[in-house]
Amino acid sequence: MRTHQLVLQWIENQLSSGRLALGGRLPSERTLAEQLQVSRTSVREAIRILEALGVVRAGVGSGPDAGTLVIADPTSALGSALRFHVATSHLPVADIVQTRVLLESWAVARAQPGSPALVEAARLLDQMDTAPGADEFLALDVRFHLALAEAAGNAVVSAMMGSLREAIQNYAGQLTAKLPDWEATEASLRAEHRDILAAINNHDGARAAELVARHIEGYYAQAGPGSGA
Repeated sequence: MRTHQLVLQWIENQLSSGRLALGGRLPSERTLAEQLQVSRTSVREAIRILEALGVVRAGVGSGPDAGTLVIADPTSALGSALRFHVATSHLPVADIVQTRVLLESWAVARAQPGSPALVEAARLLDQMDTAPGADEFLALDVRFHLALAEAAGNAVVSAMMGSLREAIQNYAGQLTAKLPDWEATEASLRAEHRDILAAINNHDGARAAELVARHIEGYYAQAGPGSGA
């Protein structure tokens, strides 16, 4: 085992046992190096890996922001990894879209009417009505779909949804240039969004799942993997 892996293993054990919790701080580089009998370079390498994974945030200097803080940001890490694999064509965009359909259909079918996330979703829909351009609309669209996933109350599904959306967000933005009439598409998307939210609020999860699958697949059918573009 490489020495930085010893550091990672020690930190994982501390987290698993509860001796290190969310919001807690890791010992200093020097303390960890001495305690685990590894070099400070190995400690630094382990911290960089954990930062990339969204497990810690390393601060510098002194004061309340100094030290390495335990955080929880799995969406960022998963999204970054998926983006790179999409860029290498190792993960086809069409497969990621299909996976998104499966996850989001499951989520909206189980979304809880009255959830604060659905209140946020409705607010985002109102903002979409006055979005000044495609980029702004799509940014709100991402937040809307993540709010729907959050309303299901499953943290793992929410994190996976966020990572999938992040992985294809730039690609989705590029597709707008291939659409024959963005304004017509935007109007259609807004109407579909409201239908999905209405189905959830009416306790019709099956209808919401059907609508969201049609909504996602319809957009990519126009200019995405299934269009031949």
